[in-house]
Amino acid sequence: MNLYETLLTALKTQGKRITPQREAICRLLAESDEHPTARQIYETLKAQFPSMSLATVYNTLDVLVSVGAINRLGSAGDDTVHYDADTNPHINLACIKCHRIIDLPSEHIQALQEEVARNSQYRILGGRVLYYGLCPECQREAVEGGR
Repeated sequence: MNLYETLLTALKTQGKRITPQREAICRLLAESDEHPTARQIYETLKAQFPSMSLATVYNTLDVLVSVGAINRLGSAGDDTVHYDADTNPHINLACIKCHRIIDLPSEHIQALQEEVARNSQYRILGGRVLYYGLCPECQREAVEGGR
């Protein structure tokens, strides 16, 4: 099952109807390597679904987070919650200037998740490791702007 189908299945298991709007939200999450906010998702899809509300986006995201299908990352220095559809163990790096978030795979994070599951006997649904800093582009801009 691909990520899009996994997200739809997660909604179905929670008793949610699979509307065209929810399908579009799931497709956007599944096909993007970005870490969008609810508002970004809404702005991207509102032309296609003029009657869709921001509440629909938030409600869909909340259900997906509650079952561990996506992760809620929190702010990237912009006081806005970002979402990540990649629930495989990895590190997120957030730039506090441009607010872009990227993924960084790490074998250490995978090992840490396995250790946490083993030692706690929890069924781990997801986790997050989020580092903040300045991305290479924003560092370059800062140096060039200081000349």
